[in-house]
Amino acid sequence: MDKNSVLGDAIKYLKHLQERVHTIEEQSTKQNLESVVVKRSRLQMEDEGSSYEINSSCEQHLPEIEARVCNNHIHLSIHSKKRNGVLSKILSEVEKLNLIVIYTNVTPFGNFSFDIKIITEMEEQSSLTAKEIVKILDSALHRTA
Repeated sequence: MDKNSVLGDAIKYLKHLQERVHTIEEQSTKQNLESVVVKRSRLQMEDEGSSYEINSSCEQHLPEIEARVCNNHIHLSIHSKKRNGVLSKILSEVEKLNLIVIYTNVTPFGNFSFDIKIITEMEEQSSLTAKEIVKILDSALHRTA
């Protein structure tokens, strides 16, 4: 090979790489990020010796569920009462949704609750939203209460 053909091949390859960079940059700007959080809280306020409570519509404070969806990945964060079968119920529901579990971490939080983190991947053709996932998990956790 002579110098001209080597330079020509190098130029073609650089143009190919530039096109790939451009394509990847376009894809990264099109990433879809959705986040939904369900929290039940009770706020207690004290003011100069008197106290009062502001309750949510639900008397129960847990579970708190957060789902973040980015493309086909889902990050679930669940703060739930410490009960037997909570994790198995959550994973069962995740399986029913045809989600692939990539990572799971369960940490006891105090004496009465769990902090659960799950990262999943959904099939490309799946149209699940973060709101739907949270609603399904919330319903399942309340059935086991």
